[in-house]
Amino acid sequence: MTELHPDLRENVRLLGELLGESIRRSPGQVCFDLIEEIRAAAKADRRQESGSDQRLLHLLSTISDDQLLPVTRAFNQFLNLANLAEQYHTIRRKRGHQSDLMVESLTEVFERLKQRGIDATELHDRVADLRIEFVMTAHPTEVARRTLIMKYDEMSDCLARLDHDDLMDSERNDVVNRLRQLIAEAWHTDEIRHQRPTAVDEAKWGFAVIENSLWQALPAFLRGLDQSLEETTGRGLPVAAAPIRVASWMGGDRDGNPNVTHDVTRRVFLLGRWMAADLYLRDIQLLRGELSMWEANAELRAVAGDSREPYREVLGRLRERLIKTRNWAGASVDGLAADDTDILFENEDLIAPLELCYQSLIDCGLETIANGPLLDSLRRAHTFGLPLVRLDIRQEAARHAEAVAEMVNFLGLGDYLAWPESERQAFLVNELKGRRPLVPRHWEPSEAVAEVLATCEVIARQTPEALGSYVISMASQPSDVLNVILLLRESGMTRPMRIVPLFETLDDLSGAPESMSALFELDWYRNYCGDHQEVMIGYSDSAKDAGQMMAAWAQYQAQEKLTALARDAGIHLTLFHGRGGTVGRGGGPANRAILSQPPGSVNGSFRITEQGEMIRFKFGLPRLAEQSLTLYTTAVVEATLAPPKEPEPEWRETMDWLTERSLKAYRDVVRNNPEFVPYFRQATPEQALGKLSLGSRPARRKATGGVESLRAIPWIFAWTQMRLMLPSWLGSDVALSQAAGAGRLPMLREMMARWPFFRTYVDMLEMVLAKADLRIASYYDQTLVDPALRPLGKELRARLTDCIEQVKVLKEQPELLAAEPVFAHSMRVRNPYADPLHYLQAELLRRDRDGEEAGEVPEMVERALKVTMAGIAAGMRNTG
Repeated sequence: MTELHPDLRENVRLLGELLGESIRRSPGQVCFDLIEEIRAAAKADRRQESGSDQRLLHLLSTISDDQLLPVTRAFNQFLNLANLAEQYHTIRRKRGHQSDLMVESLTEVFERLKQRGIDATELHDRVADLRIEFVMTAHPTEVARRTLIMKYDEMSDCLARLDHDDLMDSERNDVVNRLRQLIAEAWHTDEIRHQRPTAVDEAKWGFAVIENSLWQALPAFLRGLDQSLEETTGRGLPVAAAPIRVASWMGGDRDGNPNVTHDVTRRVFLLGRWMAADLYLRDIQLLRGELSMWEANAELRAVAGDSREPYREVLGRLRERLIKTRNWAGASVDGLAADDTDILFENEDLIAPLELCYQSLIDCGLETIANGPLLDSLRRAHTFGLPLVRLDIRQEAARHAEAVAEMVNFLGLGDYLAWPESERQAFLVNELKGRRPLVPRHWEPSEAVAEVLATCEVIARQTPEALGSYVISMASQPSDVLNVILLLRESGMTRPMRIVPLFETLDDLSGAPESMSALFELDWYRNYCGDHQEVMIGYSDSAKDAGQMMAAWAQYQAQEKLTALARDAGIHLTLFHGRGGTVGRGGGPANRAILSQPPGSVNGSFRITEQGEMIRFKFGLPRLAEQSLTLYTTAVVEATLAPPKEPEPEWRETMDWLTERSLKAYRDVVRNNPEFVPYFRQATPEQALGKLSLGSRPARRKATGGVESLRAIPWIFAWTQMRLMLPSWLGSDVALSQAAGAGRLPMLREMMARWPFFRTYVDMLEMVLAKADLRIASYYDQTLVDPALRPLGKELRARLTDCIEQVKVLKEQPELLAAEPVFAHSMRVRNPYADPLHYLQAELLRRDRDGEEAGEVPEMVERALKVTMAGIAAGMRNTG
């Protein structure tokens, strides 16, 4: 059995001891002793010692009301500290240390590709032209408060300092004392948000990730990329290359979120400019201190005049404009009149003076100076620009159709919504070819349509660098795309914007190729999009609609067909992957996911959502962000230049056979069993999730309704909390069992060995099954579920057991995660701390429901319940 790495074990021990010190001081030794007893009982229970389960439950039943909160908080805090230690361990740079989770370097991957026959010139050009875009989404499943995240980040810095082997005893004591203070501060800080964040708060959180991590990580990563390219191809990364971009949905995603209005979007655009100006000002201050030299080329002299310090002169003027820009953006956010004279608005306004200084240093033979902090700032300018992030807009297709319908009705042209698709297309293309406005100025639209048009007006006022994609959810016809283009033009938009249909349900994915084919046949549209098209694949809703196995296969087939369609039409296709953090929402190790995409679908461009706690786990610390950027870049380069082979016909037939069975098995339970929704509501904390104030979006698309109206995030969150993990395996159990019974195991093993898509699917299934826990799920049933519904729970647990057995047989291993010992041990470390939270949560849910029926829930019960949800989310390393 693999143990924790000694360095990691030592950090976990130290953090746990310091937390124990805080607990001993307050609430005191008695509570600390109880917590230790519970932890020891939970460990014994996991070892399945005789009577240990009864001892654990007995101890939990003796917790007094005033001990309830500190006990739940203690286990929650430890799980957060364990995460922190593990996160730091992945990036530790201690002499002689070899992390269990090292990422293959850029140089190693580039050399491997050259050995596989990739020409150095092609490798260089492909890397220089890369377009990888991370989209921070407005699905904030981040449970931890930002206040605590900042403390955790400083704790990571302390762990890094402790890794220095030249510390004197007094220096080491200083670092440990600072850790002690930070852990005490965290212990005495409320870990639960009591107010739901606004959409603007979410956007600020996204900007903070850039300020605290990516601002440092991105130029450091690009320096490494430049060096690796130089070493392997003989040419470095062009100065203007921006292979990595950052976009956001925070403040732009209004699909099902009435809290995101046009004014929110306007404010977020401006806040991004304020933050960018502030960050560049810090850079310029540093550069003015660095660039004190007098040698300059003629171009710089012409701008700087007869200054004896020409670089400082030019940068001083840039500083003054940045100050004006920051002041203008700050006043404009609040709707105040602001002077926009001489502000920086277009990216070129920022880039030109930096390039002028850079080129002058190169011309004067001062490359060493040019390629220092100045080059870092120049690369930031090319990547982040003046808007800081590219803001996506997302809205449902029906909202656009309603807006056009109101216009058409006002003009007396008929009932647009009743027109067939061909008539809609003809009308829209005809209007778009013309130059006259469609709607007179005195027209007064309805409130809903006025909001759509006001959003379009906000978009029209932005520079191209400020805009990401306009994503249309529930898109199914070419008119859904043309509607948006017409509305933007009517609102004053003079440049093309990427219009991106989102295909997310099973039917959407099946119909996507036909829909896009019809759009590509429109000559006007081909000219508009410039033979570049982005299409978004939704992972969450397709999995909730059809089960994980069917959804994964439908996504793969849709991407294959869209890739072939675009190739035949001469269009460069970028696929935008709407993945969540969990397997049930398309999550999992990023490099495996990218390398298992259909051949040709990753063609030098790749766009992916990053959400909530996954943003922190991947990008929360500068070195962690560097590592994530390396991992994504190497995978995209490899998938572009050395894609996997086409799947064999018999593999496709096998997947069709499997998914026909998995789909039926999944829907028979989720859609067709009348007991399922009542069971789901009783067995999981779904009804209580709203108390957590996770984000600005409502948990449901509609105020009433069943599972179909529930968003994918709370759907996954609820099942994760009680450890049945149902969305990720239901349906697969039947498909794999029937495949074994039909003698198909040899074929499945061949697919695992030779087809990255299927191998990745099975590995992700195994990973989520390892997080499931039958005893805990059973305890929730016994505590919370009506006796009449318990047979369904018993059946689901039996099916989960069978699914686990099928995966072990398929992979020919005695236990789950036999090939992933580090992950397996990480779960074993967490379980003794997560287990008490699960048992307490079930009891607290019972009290919470009893209190709601009686008309009053004790505050202590509600607070402790929230803490258990946060702690379990930390223990599972994801929420939704």
